[in-house]
Amino acid sequence: MKKITFLLFLLFKLSGLSQQQTVTYSISPATYNEGDPITITFNGNSINESTWGVTGNALYLWAWSYDLNDTNELNCPTNGAWASSNEANKLTYNSGPDTYTISFTPTTFYARTDIGRIGFLIKTKTGNGQSQDIFSEVGFFQVTLNTPTQNSATVLTSGGSLNITASNTNGNASYVLKSNGTTINTNASTSSYVFNHTNITSNQNYELSVTQATTTIVKKFAVIVNPNIASATIPAGLVNGINYNPSDPTKATLVLDAPLKDFIYVAGSFNNWQPNATYAMKKDNTPSSTKFWLELTGLTAGQIETYQYWVVDQTPISGTPVLVKTADPFSTLVLSPFDDPGIPNASYPNLPTYPTGQEREVTVLQTGQNSYPWQVTNFSKPKKEDLVIYEVLIRDFDADRNFQDLIDKISYFKNLNINAIELMPVMEYEGNESWGYNTAFHMALDKYYGTSDKFKELVDVCHQNGIAVILDIALNHAFGRNPMVRMWMNDPDGDGWGSPSSENPYFNTAARHSYNVGEDFNHQSPYTQNYVKQVVNHWITEYKIDGFRWDLTKGFTQNCPSNVTGGQESCTNAYQADRVDILKAYADYSWTLDETHYVIFEHLGTDNEEQQWANYRLTDAIPKGIMMWGKMTDPYNQLTMGYSSNSNINRMGHVSRGFTSPRLVGYAESHDEERLMYKNLQFGNAQTVSPFYSVKDLNTALSRMPALGAVTLTIPGPKMIWHFGDLGMNNSIWTCNNGVVNSDYDGNNDGDCKLDTKPQPQWTNNWLTDSNRSQIYNTWARLNQLKINEPVFEGSYNITSGSLTPRISIYTGSETATGASLKNVIILANFDIVSQNVNPSFPYSETWYDLMDATGSTSISGATTSVTIPAGGFKIYGNQKSITLSTNNLTLDSGLTLYPNPANNSFSINKNIEALNVYDVTGKLVKSFKGSFEKGYLFDVSNLPKSIYIIKTANNLGEQGTNKLIKL
Repeated sequence: MKKITFLLFLLFKLSGLSQQQTVTYSISPATYNEGDPITITFNGNSINESTWGVTGNALYLWAWSYDLNDTNELNCPTNGAWASSNEANKLTYNSGPDTYTISFTPTTFYARTDIGRIGFLIKTKTGNGQSQDIFSEVGFFQVTLNTPTQNSATVLTSGGSLNITASNTNGNASYVLKSNGTTINTNASTSSYVFNHTNITSNQNYELSVTQATTTIVKKFAVIVNPNIASATIPAGLVNGINYNPSDPTKATLVLDAPLKDFIYVAGSFNNWQPNATYAMKKDNTPSSTKFWLELTGLTAGQIETYQYWVVDQTPISGTPVLVKTADPFSTLVLSPFDDPGIPNASYPNLPTYPTGQEREVTVLQTGQNSYPWQVTNFSKPKKEDLVIYEVLIRDFDADRNFQDLIDKISYFKNLNINAIELMPVMEYEGNESWGYNTAFHMALDKYYGTSDKFKELVDVCHQNGIAVILDIALNHAFGRNPMVRMWMNDPDGDGWGSPSSENPYFNTAARHSYNVGEDFNHQSPYTQNYVKQVVNHWITEYKIDGFRWDLTKGFTQNCPSNVTGGQESCTNAYQADRVDILKAYADYSWTLDETHYVIFEHLGTDNEEQQWANYRLTDAIPKGIMMWGKMTDPYNQLTMGYSSNSNINRMGHVSRGFTSPRLVGYAESHDEERLMYKNLQFGNAQTVSPFYSVKDLNTALSRMPALGAVTLTIPGPKMIWHFGDLGMNNSIWTCNNGVVNSDYDGNNDGDCKLDTKPQPQWTNNWLTDSNRSQIYNTWARLNQLKINEPVFEGSYNITSGSLTPRISIYTGSETATGASLKNVIILANFDIVSQNVNPSFPYSETWYDLMDATGSTSISGATTSVTIPAGGFKIYGNQKSITLSTNNLTLDSGLTLYPNPANNSFSINKNIEALNVYDVTGKLVKSFKGSFEKGYLFDVSNLPKSIYIIKTANNLGEQGTNKLIKL
């Protein structure tokens, strides 16, 4: 189905697999040239609109085309997105005859010429229902390959023969037959071609070129000679995929587990893509083994080689191919004819060239590679309880959209005081500009982001700065280019794409849960389990990845088919024991490789199931426990908008969910949710009488976001920030490439831009120098520092919420017992649109300190019963002083701003200067910078101890400024 081929953007986690119906149709005229107008008519009686959920007779054409050689398949430019068809392709409904019609001229509709064949189907706008694929030949001159069938592979014994017959319309034509590039037969004038190729002893790729006047049509087919494979025991210690020989770079051994397959050739650059019996893989003779293997010899160290497997099933079940040519499922680098032309050289210098004449992805093999020189070999991960995770989509982080962007901005992360980065999927996915969940190769990096060494550099730089790296990994599903889909696929139209067949050992033929996209892995299959474990092993051992965020773990059950009693949705969301067990097993495996590995599930399910994982193996010598994503977007957005209804934030804490230890990755924003700031500006509350106050005002809305951090980041347990929430990002998740927001929040979201590449005003507008936005960044940085460094934030807590003035009490030991250390923290916030007097309810009447005052001079009596907090403001009090937090900017000269402030290792200023001196609190000069420094220059203070410093600056006009800096 074309849905599989072109579904590069369908990643919405709400849709299931399409229901396919066979519809009847006609094309008028029946024979036509590409420049002739045609009308396609669909019989309405053959369409069950109710099954698809069609209203208003809204059906659409999804179309594609092929060139005269039946290759170079292109999507129709007016299709739109699979999840939201373009209105230009909407069919006209005719109620009298109950038909749907559409008229067009192929060259105009498909925006191309030299069209040999068109393909199309009809579908709903959102793609939840579709017809079968339909094909129509274009032109009065047409060629039919009668035997063998077009694009087929015929298996012969060595010395066998192949009878080739073809015919054409519109008079005689000239026929030329080539095999492996050499002409073996011609016929200058016939309309009925016959040739018998005899004594075939090697694999043959045929091209039959048929010419009439100036038009040539090419038909392709192949012969595969049965090599009578050898049976031999696979050498010990080999894994699926490429096994390099550590002592001999001229050798490498390939292993492929391929149940139900009869024989496999390895075709590649090392045999000019024409494999003979020497390159037939051996069959492992170990009892019950389904593995094939082959040792390659004569390789050159450091030389790039490429290859594919030619996988043969001599007696395929109906609708499945005899031959599938595919890249290695365990590839660590693949070349793609679809995506590679769009990869910038700056991101992937010297990208290997895709081999001419091949189709679909190929695997890269290179012996004698140099090891990456890791600077950090024994990274000590932050405690789970202290994690502050920064979720990043590399594509939308900075202009170059690559790993280097993050390396260049490491100070941005460091100064925000986060201690973990969670990268949305970086594995080879279909297309280039994607969220990454449409994964095709789980062990290969997507080249759009950069090279393997560059990614290792990113991990290494993060580790040098105390930042763990977590990968988002999508092992619920895979998409149509995945080799394990294609090796066992239904492909009745022979185009090389399809969905899993009933023989597929990895995938279900239909999803076994209600949230599926792509093709659904069967995690009860030992083949899938072995694959997942090898994927996990690869990223931990090769790239030193500190943890995984497992996407869509609800899909890891086999218990919820579409016809399950009670409904698939209800079943998917209920407790499923098979899902609990397999996910525990995957976690166990990762902990055998790294006992401190982070395991995070995006389950968003019932507490009784999540408790099974969160409370798992907590009593180990190194406590485990699986961390769970905890979506709290809606109640926190109610607060930031200024509404008290549905604003209970108690479930930001793990205790409310029945977790024994803090294993909840709570968040107010993630990649899947609308930006809080966007809804603040659209729907925020307002005070319409004096004093006027409106959350719909940008700067007012921004001023409320520091308080959001105060009542999220401080709650004990791991927390997460979605990128640029710390700068008040206000672009809607539904923002399109052209800047239009295509959702009106009417409950019928028609947006198809959720996955679109987003603009990046955070850098182009230099938001770090915008005082309204940098206030969020600076405040959250200070909150993160407090959370990570003060032990009290690993203690107990009480959350009082449900109103616009939530209160959080965090403490160690007894809440009412005093202490000489910081053991009690009270957090108060006012999300109302007017100032409020709030009772802090201090647990005892001794002196409490305003932790936002770095000097520690501001205190309050514990007997105080009323604290005034302005609209959108917050207070944090501790029973002891702390220098961890400070006032907002500490800018004494209003024209000069330091940022970030406080700073960890470096800071910048917002003006050009000639000199900068740093003085400690005694007035001693401790650091001096002289030269010509442009605004934004990073001043390194990493060697200074934590303290408060005075910064004095001078520019080339003799003007001077004085500012205060806190060094953390």
